[in-house]
Amino acid sequence: MYKESAIAAIGGGTGLSTLLRGLKNYTDKLAAIVNVTDNGGSSGMLRENLGMLPPGDIRNCLLALADTEPLMEKVFQYRFTAGEGLKGHTLGNLFIAALTETLGFEGALDAASKVLAVKGSVLPVTLEKLTLVAVFDDGCEVYGESQITAAKRKIKRLRLDPPCSRVYPAAERAILESDIVVVGPGSLYTSVLSNLLVPGVTEALRCSRARRIYICNVMTQPGETDGFSASDHVHAIFDHVGDSIFDTVIVNSNRYVPAALLDKYAAEERFPVNADVTKLKKLGLEVLAADLLAPQELVRHDSNRLARLVLSDLRMSHWRVC
Repeated sequence: MYKESAIAAIGGGTGLSTLLRGLKNYTDKLAAIVNVTDNGGSSGMLRENLGMLPPGDIRNCLLALADTEPLMEKVFQYRFTAGEGLKGHTLGNLFIAALTETLGFEGALDAASKVLAVKGSVLPVTLEKLTLVAVFDDGCEVYGESQITAAKRKIKRLRLDPPCSRVYPAAERAILESDIVVVGPGSLYTSVLSNLLVPGVTEALRCSRARRIYICNVMTQPGETDGFSASDHVHAIFDHVGDSIFDTVIVNSNRYVPAALLDKYAAEERFPVNADVTKLKKLGLEVLAADLLAPQELVRHDSNRLARLVLSDLRMSHWRVC
C-alpha cells in the first residue's frame, strides 16, 4: 500500500530533511517542496552574487533522498573553512551553482538528482526570488530570513516581497496529485509559512484530495514561538493563510527529556512544545500523538517513527472534491 502512495512534503531546514530520510524507506513517490527565502551563509552569498535561488535547503533534501555512499554525502556537505571566495561555502552548494550556470536552475535539479540517484523529486516552491519580511510586535519591519531569525523577537505578521510570486507548477501538481501532503516539521515562520504564503500553495492544499498533515515542532524557538503550544502553532498558520488546509496534526507526546539536555536547551531559551490535544481537536483537526523523539543528543524527530505515523494517517483518509 505505502509503496503506491504519493507524498508531497512542504518545508525547509533540517526538519524537512529528517522527514524525507524516513519516508524514502516506505515509498518511491516523493516530492519535496522547498522554501526559497534563505539569504544567509553560503546560500545567501550565492543568491546575491549569482542571482540564483538559494541552494542550501535544496541540497539537504537532495541528499536526504539520495541513494548514495556516506562518503559522497560527507563530501557534498563539506564546508570550506579557508580560501578566498570559498570560505563558508559547501561543496554541494557550489555543485548546484555550477549546474545552474550551465543548465539553468530546473536543469540543475534534474542533473543533480541523477548524479545522486535521488528517490523522488526536489522542487522549489516557486522560481521567483523572494525576500521574507517580518513585522514585530513594536511595528518594526525586518527584511531577510537570516535577519529575522537573528532578531529573536516575537513576530506579529509575515509577508513575502514581492507579493506577486506564483507557486512553481510542478510543486502545485505534486500537491494536487498526492495521496498525502505533509507540512513541516520546521521553523514556523521561516520554513513553514514562507512556503504557505506563496500564492497558489494554500489554494492547492484546499483543492487537493490528499490527506493533509501538519507536523508540529518538538521544541519552541527563541523570540519566534516562545511559550507556543501545538495549537498556538496552528493558530499562527491559520491567522496568516486561513483555515481548512489541514486534516491532521502530528504532535510529540513524549515529555521526558534528560535534565542535562533540557538545561542545554533552556540556556538557548528553547523548551518542549506542549501537545494540547483538546484545543487542537476543537479546531476540527484529527490528532496523532506519539513518542517521536530520536534517541540522541539533540531533541529532534525520529525519521522512521515520524514516517510511519504519517503513513498510518491514510487509514483515516476522507476524500474531498474541490
